Amino acid sequence: MSIVLQTVEKGSLTAAAKALNMPLPTLSRKLSDLEAYLGTKLLQRSTRKLALTDAGQSYVASIKRIMEEIEEVERAASSEYTTPRGELVLTAPLLFGQMYILPIVTDFLAAYPEINVRLLLSDRNLHLYDDHVDMAVRLGDLPESSMIATRVGTMDTVVCAAPDLLAAHGVPKHPKDLQRLPCVIFTGPSSAIWSFRNPANKREFGVDIVPRLSVTAAESAVQAAVRRTGLTRVYRYHCADELRSGRLVQVLQEFDVEPIPVHLVHAARGQLPLKMRVFLDFAASQLRSALSKLG
Repeated sequence: MSIVLQTVEKGSLTAAAKALNMPLPTLSRKLSDLEAYLGTKLLQRSTRKLALTDAGQSYVASIKRIMEEIEEVERAASSEYTTPRGELVLTAPLLFGQMYILPIVTDFLAAYPEINVRLLLSDRNLHLYDDHVDMAVRLGDLPESSMIATRVGTMDTVVCAAPDLLAAHGVPKHPKDLQRLPCVIFTGPSSAIWSFRNPANKREFGVDIVPRLSVTAAESAVQAAVRRTGLTRVYRYHCADELRSGRLVQVLQEFDVEPIPVHLVHAARGQLPLKMRVFLDFAASQLRSALSKLG
């Protein structure tokens, strides 16, 4: 069953054999033996890709549930539910993870010597099941799912600029003033259209931005703003140090949109292993404290 799941997840026999540290002929033979035992074809195999048959799709859906139950039995047998131990796999956005999750993880490891952590920092949202992740930090509204989410705070977006730039070009009084000012955008909360909220009627509206500079990382947008290239729009944690030091100042606060929620998310399946429960309690309180100090 493990071989079938690994083959489907990796997308090829070669990749599955490598992940399982198993010779390719051995893996292929075991799959053929299983199909012979079941009396049905599970996989349509070619040199380039794999595809599940109808029988294979039903089989994989069933064995996923079985393998999860086996994992829980093994955790219970190894006292993972009574003693916090084992490997914990976490994921978080890159910069947010470096700034907030890494310090929490290092403190957590010092407090729980029998737990090891694998921290996956990526601005791509990893799939908890497919990527074998125990817990994730999610910024923004969550889609409907069976996941369990613990809200730990909110994060707002800010429009900010260097004081010298504002002295030279003037401080915008309304978001539409940004159309005549130099701006820096990045792919994230910033785009070619910046959203704002009318303070009078609370309705949102967009402003088309023609950027002087477009970048693909928030850190670059912040540094460009510090160097007086233009105003930028980022999450507050991206520019918190620059705002505190005065290298950047926030503008148009009264037109800010609603802050986005920040959650710790984990899969909803059975009893939560103790390693996850203790980390959830540990991290949630520290994140709430850290995010409350950002405002």
